[in-house]
Amino acid sequence: MTLYAIGDIQGCDHAFKRLIDKISFNPKNDHLWLVGDLVNRGPDSLRVLRRVMRLKENATAVLGNHDLHLLAVAAGVRKVGPADTINAVLEAPDSDEILGWMRQQPLLHHDPHTKRVLVHAGLPPFWSVAEAIQHAREISEQLQCTNWRKSLKTMYGNEPNIWSKKLNGEERHRFTINALTRIRFCDKNGQLNFEHHCKPGLQPSQLMPWFDVPGRLNQDNHIVFGHWAALGVLSRTDITALDSGCVWGGTLTAIPLEPRGEKITVNCTSTTD
Repeated sequence: MTLYAIGDIQGCDHAFKRLIDKISFNPKNDHLWLVGDLVNRGPDSLRVLRRVMRLKENATAVLGNHDLHLLAVAAGVRKVGPADTINAVLEAPDSDEILGWMRQQPLLHHDPHTKRVLVHAGLPPFWSVAEAIQHAREISEQLQCTNWRKSLKTMYGNEPNIWSKKLNGEERHRFTINALTRIRFCDKNGQLNFEHHCKPGLQPSQLMPWFDVPGRLNQDNHIVFGHWAALGVLSRTDITALDSGCVWGGTLTAIPLEPRGEKITVNCTSTTD
């Protein structure tokens, strides 16, 4: 049995299929961890979602910011943007089934036996894994309830950008979504910064990648994430980063997590794949 983690697919179904073929994925023995952003910007989000759904128990996916955006558009609280490529999902005959499946996917998956965490963007440095699980579960419960559409109305916005136990429900939920699906840089106090998307080393001096903040409370778990195309693929003892920019003409990457192995990639030659 091999556990593979795969980076941001973002609607690039042809690359996704080629990568699955290249790793010789065997549904009888293998399992996929998908870091989120299954949809949007690429040419075939609908086909990606259908392919992942067919994998059933052979795949574990978490929601990314683009996946949440699709749900927000479906809920009528956000409009389709000029760069979005999600109309095929919204207009599909099985749209209700697909959106229902997406609402069941978590923002965070934790394997306590191996001490691995799967999340789209990362964890706030001053949350323990237990706290992250708790706050992520609150969002999942909202998405799975009957008034899920209302819960997405307050999702958007960059504030609050620092954690406090005094945050009210809407503020706490917005911080949780932003932290788990959008975090890249923060300062030494854990204040999130959403302005800078660059490669580490090019940011203002007071900022650092979330995973390099001194005293990070979740560093005893191995965190698997995507979201940060400028960071690219990075494999350390404490993190595995997997967004190699497929939708921007880069590659789609898989890394065997168990047993540990070298990265496997397929080229994505254009945004239309």
